[in-house]
Amino acid sequence: MKTAVAFVASLFAAANAGTIVWNGSFDYYGSASDFNNWSWANQVGEYQYYIHGSGPVTQYLDVSTSYANPGISGESKGLKLSIDQTSTWNSNFWRTELIPQTSANLGTGQKYYHFSVKRASSNGPLTSYEHQVVFFESHFTELKIGVSPSQTRLQWCVSGNPKYSVDFTPDVWYNFAYDINFSAGTVGLWASTGSDPLQRVFAQTAASTQTNSADWHLGVLAFNQGSAKEDWYFAGVYVETDTLTTGLRSGNGGTINTSTTTKTSTTTSTTTKTSTTSTTTKTSTSTTTTTTTSKSTTTPITTTTTTTAIGPTQTHYGQCGGIGYS
Repeated sequence: MKTAVAFVASLFAAANAGTIVWNGSFDYYGSASDFNNWSWANQVGEYQYYIHGSGPVTQYLDVSTSYANPGISGESKGLKLSIDQTSTWNSNFWRTELIPQTSANLGTGQKYYHFSVKRASSNGPLTSYEHQVVFFESHFTELKIGVSPSQTRLQWCVSGNPKYSVDFTPDVWYNFAYDINFSAGTVGLWASTGSDPLQRVFAQTAASTQTNSADWHLGVLAFNQGSAKEDWYFAGVYVETDTLTTGLRSGNGGTINTSTTTKTSTTTSTTTKTSTTSTTTKTSTSTTTTTTTSKSTTTPITTTTTTTAIGPTQTHYGQCGGIGYS
């Protein structure tokens, strides 16, 4: 009976899954050296790889089945991403970041940016310094750690303002989906841990949503002044449109994990009142496959003018003001 119920649940989930418009699965990569196959002249693979230090690619990236999120169906590999004293790119910040390599427009209509992130018990983040994690170039939405009001917690921010936070426990996978309506100029958050389906943890709120489809940074930028290497783990990366898939799955498609795990985690939602000079008021709409469980509310409903993608091919380091690329 349990098997039959699970089968029916998986069929229902598949029928209600969104359309994947960009697949960031690390199954594409046989080893870390494959990231070096990408260049401005040879734009291959799932990611642009140029935001890193002067060391070999194996110093900053590694792909392995041991880094996979076991709660994600249809994906066999995950990524270990490292930052250290050598990983200073175009600044004194420690940073290793990947950019989507795609011809799809990731900045129009309703989009859901999926990813899972984990830390281990060793080489964890130095939380006395700010870390920007999985962010857009304009920072209209991102994760942070090492910032107020809870430096040791992983915080989701909108335009730099914390809206939601969770304990960043070692060896626990944290699953997220940025719920972005580029037409309405709003962003919300869905989250879970382990193999649990995503739940809405913060309703859509006004933001200056924009991307040129080549300025979403999967990785970490740290304001570090320490000396210890940090390791971060990522899996389940993809972007879908129109309808949110709450069950965990890979950008490769395939089956959707509808099982749940039992875990205890402390989360906090924060409401921040803001003001804006824009006179454009827009209302967001989105479609999901679960009911909303969040008790959080937000007040801003006025937003600035939004833009859509201007093209899939980025100029040399264009979104980061890079140096030395003539």
